[in-house]
Amino acid sequence: MTTLNRKQDSAGKTNRPGTETKLAGIPRTGQLVMLVAPAALWLIFLLILPLITLVMLSFQKSAFGPDSTVFSLNSYIEFFRNSAYQRLMLRSLWISLLVSFFTILLSYPLAYYMAFHGGQKQSLMLNLLIIPAWTSFLLRVLAWRVILGSSGLLNTFLLWIGLINQPITGLFYSQTAVVITLIYIWIPFAALPIYVALQRIEPGLLEAASDLGSRPWQAFLKVTFPLSIPGILAGFLFVFIPTVGEYVTPAMVGGPNGLMIGNIIWDQFSRGLDWPMGATLSLAILVAVLIPLVLAARVAQKSGALGGGR
Repeated sequence: MTTLNRKQDSAGKTNRPGTETKLAGIPRTGQLVMLVAPAALWLIFLLILPLITLVMLSFQKSAFGPDSTVFSLNSYIEFFRNSAYQRLMLRSLWISLLVSFFTILLSYPLAYYMAFHGGQKQSLMLNLLIIPAWTSFLLRVLAWRVILGSSGLLNTFLLWIGLINQPITGLFYSQTAVVITLIYIWIPFAALPIYVALQRIEPGLLEAASDLGSRPWQAFLKVTFPLSIPGILAGFLFVFIPTVGEYVTPAMVGGPNGLMIGNIIWDQFSRGLDWPMGATLSLAILVAVLIPLVLAARVAQKSGALGGGR
């Protein structure tokens, strides 16, 4: 009897007027539209429309005056005819690949240690990893100007220990300075997705590998590393995509020898006033970024890594 009363009470509670959700009277299609609309509008106004504007601008003869309505392919012709743009694009892609590779190489051991050996200190280590991101991006770049300069901390230390007799001048205002600075800046962004992927690995898989006679390095190569590929790919793309169009870091620590395509785009939109050429170069970066995205998706599918983990 008591059980029956409880069921009646629970049924009465659920059927009371006013407890229905606000979406109950809306068809399922309408509910879906209401849920998707905010994100769709955000995507349309902040990505699709600017992208369409960029494409239209690249086909204009000029961004100002009466020539702004004239259809022209001059910017595309200039891009393919001028080898300086192509060399700068290849240099930017090469720098981004170097930064992404070495960032993943340095981030993986850090993420591995936090995931498997951090213990109760994982939260502390994560905070230490994220704390540099609380500081201004410009301040972190400026810090490397102080470190890599001719009279900076690195040269001063090497002179003090007697390893060199005169300051190393090739560190600052060079491609090397750009790579070092970008690696430092993007390590947290690469380590976090790798850490998450490693955290998702079932401990029982490693125990099973050990029971079957696998040594630690064999278990790593056959179990841990394959299952961490999604984190590696995510970290690689997190680093590669922003660094292709980077212009602040090359301007501050790269100098003439460390310029990237982002610096030229900035000049076209700010000082050169050649907006169609700047739009064309921006679209070229977009196409260059889409290629590794497609390749990364195919690698993840072939390796079966998307289905790994918990």
